[in-house]
Amino acid sequence: MAITRWLAPAKLNLFLHITGRRANGYHELQTVFQLLDFNDELGFVIRDDGVITRSGDRYGIPDDEELCCKAARLLRERANSNLGVTISIDKQIPMGGGLGGGSSNAATTLIALNRLWGLDLSMLELANIGLQLGADVPIFVRGESAWAEGIGEQLTPIDLPERWFLVLTPNVHVSTKQVFAHKYLTRDSPAITIRDFRAGLAENQLEKVVRESYPEVANALKVLGKFGKARMTGTGASVFLDCNDEHTAQQVLAECPSEMSGFIAKGIQEHPLLSSIR
Repeated sequence: MAITRWLAPAKLNLFLHITGRRANGYHELQTVFQLLDFNDELGFVIRDDGVITRSGDRYGIPDDEELCCKAARLLRERANSNLGVTISIDKQIPMGGGLGGGSSNAATTLIALNRLWGLDLSMLELANIGLQLGADVPIFVRGESAWAEGIGEQLTPIDLPERWFLVLTPNVHVSTKQVFAHKYLTRDSPAITIRDFRAGLAENQLEKVVRESYPEVANALKVLGKFGKARMTGTGASVFLDCNDEHTAQQVLAECPSEMSGFIAKGIQEHPLLSSIR
């Protein structure tokens, strides 16, 4: 059956530890990626003129810098294809929040065009292409919530309890580059185990640096902290609170300041496209 809705889910980092730094500047890390039932939606119109472009709102990003277009070009080069595509994006995931929207869109582009261009590349091949675009792309290609190590590409599927999440995104752009370059960032944390994570012995070690540099993020964490353990995802700016059920999340959201953008989503184990592409 043809897929007409190509979904690209958001993610949360349930914790984030920096355990080292490679000679090329990339940071070694440990994290858990939790996929969310909250998606951007992509559309693809195949072209025979070789042009790769987008339609609709470009969100201020030119085609040569946009991850979906980069993904399409890398895939076409890998497959030695002469086809093109026009990509549309119905954007729901907040940009620049540490929710993986750009990476997820790139992964969905690889998955969709692998089928629509008739390339028949494996998920491993697609994940390796995705890694050239960013460390978060392979998690969305592999399509399962996972324990991650290395620079985020060494993935082990992990079963997570069913939870609902309230996500707030303050109106501020956090520079990932500046956060990872901060002189006070901890870069030599001892490695932990999945058992340690399940025991609650994990945190987002970037949060302290971001709190001090971005008062908007500190305030969002303070707002959610009134209702439980608030955490930051990735390098921010989005923060989240896990809840037992949707009703509880709705109650908390109603208490949050109206100027803070928020959404509620259920944690999921698998990418919504995974069953369709197996």
